[in-house]
Amino acid sequence: MRIAVVGSGGVGGYFGGRLAATGADVTFIARGAHLEAMRTSGLRINSPDGDVVLPRVTATDDPRTVGPVDVVLFAVKLYDMESALQLLPPLIGPHTVVVPLQNGVAAVGLLTRAVGAAHAAGGTCYVSAVIDRPGVIRHTAMGRLIFGPLEGPAPQALRDLQSACAGAGFEAVLSDRIQVEIWAKFTRLSAFSGVTSVTRSPLGVIVADPELKALLVAALTESFAVGKASGVPLDDRIITQVVASWSSMPPGTKSSMLEDLERGRRLELPFLSGTVARLGRELGVPTPTHQFIATVLKPFVDGQQEPARAN
Repeated sequence: MRIAVVGSGGVGGYFGGRLAATGADVTFIARGAHLEAMRTSGLRINSPDGDVVLPRVTATDDPRTVGPVDVVLFAVKLYDMESALQLLPPLIGPHTVVVPLQNGVAAVGLLTRAVGAAHAAGGTCYVSAVIDRPGVIRHTAMGRLIFGPLEGPAPQALRDLQSACAGAGFEAVLSDRIQVEIWAKFTRLSAFSGVTSVTRSPLGVIVADPELKALLVAALTESFAVGKASGVPLDDRIITQVVASWSSMPPGTKSSMLEDLERGRRLELPFLSGTVARLGRELGVPTPTHQFIATVLKPFVDGQQEPARAN
């Protein structure tokens, strides 16, 4: 099968790179210095799960040179999604499926309106990875890719993607309840991103301090309550499971939003804590922690107006 990765930063570069290392036919759609580095020196992933060195990869900034593929992993940041959707038409053939890997809960709707329900799937992932320098991805924790049809049985392209992921060094799940998976990720990520960013601290610092950990749990509880009020059948055990998982993660783990904040980049704040606070107001669910996060980080939301970056 042919796979295109649109947005080849931390998320797209990590999963796409590990797939390419197995021999999968992967094309990276990228731009700027990261694209030039991949064209000249390939792609490297530095990871506690084992480094990946790809001296040569297929990379371009023009999807018209790629043509239709079987699966598109769509991994740009949410604030770049509207413009990046314009890259998709040349990649879509009769049976192409696009898997969005954005944070938040808005991506599926935007994608479906742009490419049509026949080509849109749902997707989410758990990974801590960033561009360390052009051509190099730094992976620090987690590695789980989840995708599935928005309704009905999974198309062949998604079944083939699951097979292609076998042996790639990360967990791949073909889910029949992808909307629940997306909201489960949003519940934990909105809390994790917001609290690590507002405290400028990695996860280990937060879970080791009772007051900071209480702030993190409060944010998680608010996100969960908003999801339930939205009608999403979230498992009531999520809060306990997520809190337990935090203690087992590497203490230096940072959210991508904290990484962006530290580097002066745009923040996905409106799509994370901002969305929890907005939905809370609409649904009558108190969200004081997320409202605080969205308010105090507001001055940094536009970063330094750098060019669009991959997720």
